[in-house]
Amino acid sequence: MTQPDDHPDRPDGPRPDAAPTLAEDLLLLLFKPRSGTIAGEATLYYALAGALLADLALDGRLRTAPRWTGTVEVAAVSGTEPDDELLRTAWRYVADRPRGVQTVLAAIGPTLRQPVLDRLVARGDVRQERRRALGLIPTTALLDGGTGRRDSLLADVRAVLVDGVEPAPRTAALTALVWASGTLPELHPVIPWGTPVITRARELERGSWGAAAVGEAVTRTTIAVVSAVAASAVAQATSSGS
Repeated sequence: MTQPDDHPDRPDGPRPDAAPTLAEDLLLLLFKPRSGTIAGEATLYYALAGALLADLALDGRLRTAPRWTGTVEVAAVSGTEPDDELLRTAWRYVADRPRGVQTVLAAIGPTLRQPVLDRLVARGDVRQERRRALGLIPTTALLDGGTGRRDSLLADVRAVLVDGVEPAPRTAALTALVWASGTLPELHPVIPWGTPVITRARELERGSWGAAAVGEAVTRTTIAVVSAVAASAVAQATSSGS
């Protein structure tokens, strides 16, 4: 019999009345309007799950706990269960006991793409258009919703990586997640792919946020999540290439 604490519930539908989660921002940033595709599909679920955990960490709802093996696990901070259904699902999964970060990513990530996309559609950031391939096969095309929110997110990330602007903690986490997921080259040429951008992205992955850091414990937890996303993405890429 399946144990409820070993398999998180599938998140419910979108909450367009609530502020966007970091996972929504990440998926919107990875959406490519010209092709109607999403960058990094092979590792997307790691990145989206990492974004949920990073959101929880930035809000002080998550903490890290070292394991005797030297790896890092995450645990929920008691009494901080969030209202947002996506975040609550992730929080509850680590509420009973601390779990390895990569274990959490693999557990909560696979069901996230559709509900996060549903939220973007509900907000109008992305449009879905029914079409027929070859005039017969029903398909759904993803189109830019025209809200301008993707352009705003992209400009924020570009300012950090190209112009050297000190990021707000949320932007720092978002940028670090894009880098960790291996999808940063997909944002070229708006964010030119080259040594300066790579160097700055690596600094963010290590938690070099300057005065924007939100406290040692919170930053440490967020960076642990980002590092786990990076490790998972590299492992997935290696596996796919073998």
